[in-house]
Amino acid sequence: IFAPRYGIYSHRLGDAWLAGGASNTGGKVLAQHFSLARIIELSAAIDPATETGLDYYPLGSPGERFPIADPALQPRLLPRPQSDADHLKAMLEGIAAIEALGYRRLAELGAPKLTSVRSVGGGAANAAWTAIRQRKLGVEFRPALSDEAAAGTARLALKGASEAGLL
Repeated sequence: IFAPRYGIYSHRLGDAWLAGGASNTGGKVLAQHFSLARIIELSAAIDPATETGLDYYPLGSPGERFPIADPALQPRLLPRPQSDADHLKAMLEGIAAIEALGYRRLAELGAPKLTSVRSVGGGAANAAWTAIRQRKLGVEFRPALSDEAAAGTARLALKGASEAGLL
């Protein structure tokens, strides 16, 4: 799938294609507002089963690549709740909503509908954020086979070496 108007591109992965895009939201935006220690502290106070009702689109600066390709898109981080925990929660909800829009966009363009998610990285260790993502995406979250960045590359290399008769 190639849809530059949405910031979607694809990479060949063996005999298949890996479609995706890269948003300007995420952990880097959170770090502009909270230290890691504060995120951990505030996350413990978040009820991920409820909604803040705020419609945030967390960006660190104007401009977005995926799922909306708009170099002038403005961040939406207002109104600012009094509670830091509610502010963080609204940001986490906004990031999860952007992720959900990305998966919907991919499906609209012909990708298979999302059925499950496996996550790794710092955000995956945050139980509140994971629960918010799971609620917004509406699919099962499964454990990753490995949280090592090189594991997938090693599997591909092993498969390629095996298919080439090198093993």
